[in-house]
Amino acid sequence: MTERLTVRQHVLRVIGFIFVGLGIVGAFLPLLPTTPFLLLALACFTRSSPAVHDWLVNHKTLGPYISDWERDRSIPLPAKIASVTMMSASLVWLSFGTDAPVIATWMTGAVLTCVAVYILTRPTSHR
Repeated sequence: MTERLTVRQHVLRVIGFIFVGLGIVGAFLPLLPTTPFLLLALACFTRSSPAVHDWLVNHKTLGPYISDWERDRSIPLPAKIASVTMMSASLVWLSFGTDAPVIATWMTGAVLTCVAVYILTRPTSHR
């Protein structure tokens, strides 16, 4: 017998698949992140569909990063390097390649610094 899903579960499942789609697109577009969208999808599926949650965690390509995070909140070293490098490049481009207001550049720099510190202080998974 199949379990009837509530409206909330349907909405979370749809949002989860949207996040998976954004995560996949982010794998090919440098300014769109992959892992945060996949983690948001995982959170949606945890609350709406254990089967889809398990599918995502066990996915051949997407699963290892998610399971590392879910297991011990770790991030692979190549992902850390890529994240910090891209954030740094984005800040350099914003600072010297645009006419962005100085306050916007400083605020963006502050946010990116906080995110970089967070990423670098997470345990490193060994993939």
